[in-house]
Amino acid sequence: MKDNFWSPVILSLQTASVALPVVFVLGIITARIMARRNFKGKVIIETILLLPLVLPPTVVGFLLIIFFGGNSIVGKGIEALSGAPVMFTWSAAVIASSVVAFPLMYQSAKTGFSSVDKGAEEAAKVDGASELKTFLYITLPLSARALVAGVVLSFARALGEFGATLMFAGNLPGKTQTIPTAIYIAFESGNMDTAWLWVTVMIAISFVMLFAANLLK
Repeated sequence: MKDNFWSPVILSLQTASVALPVVFVLGIITARIMARRNFKGKVIIETILLLPLVLPPTVVGFLLIIFFGGNSIVGKGIEALSGAPVMFTWSAAVIASSVVAFPLMYQSAKTGFSSVDKGAEEAAKVDGASELKTFLYITLPLSARALVAGVVLSFARALGEFGATLMFAGNLPGKTQTIPTAIYIAFESGNMDTAWLWVTVMIAISFVMLFAANLLK
């Protein structure tokens, strides 16, 4: 029973922990480009990047199935390389969590980068700093608060993802069953005691994350 209880908790933490670095790197790179450059079609691209925030999770899950499913070019390519389809695997859970968490990291990073004084960046370049060094030693530190907020929000979103994960990764105990899907199944089966325990774990994790984020401000 103990192993069955902690399995979704561990799986959720592992999924969110793997999704977070992916979202963090992609979010920062994309946000840097979008915050500092103007180009034709920028509004359309940014709208697409933020779509997972407003789309129902089931729609996100449906699109992931279409894009990564066995009948798609991407899905067939992954299956040819790995020897197995990506759907209903732990990797599918990571992909789903990354997709829904990305807009939060992107938006937070973009807000942080946009608030940085361009004069400070230009001064660093005048002093001989390269574009990369300016970004690492000037832009990132000055955007730290926004980035921390993005990390916390993204991790929490990845941890709590339900709809897209259920459709794309399924609900396989010990393999793809995360806390949200486990809570749903426990509730549907009338196992309220276990459901409450998982809910309590989720609240505790979220509280610790938010508390830590506030301490770092």
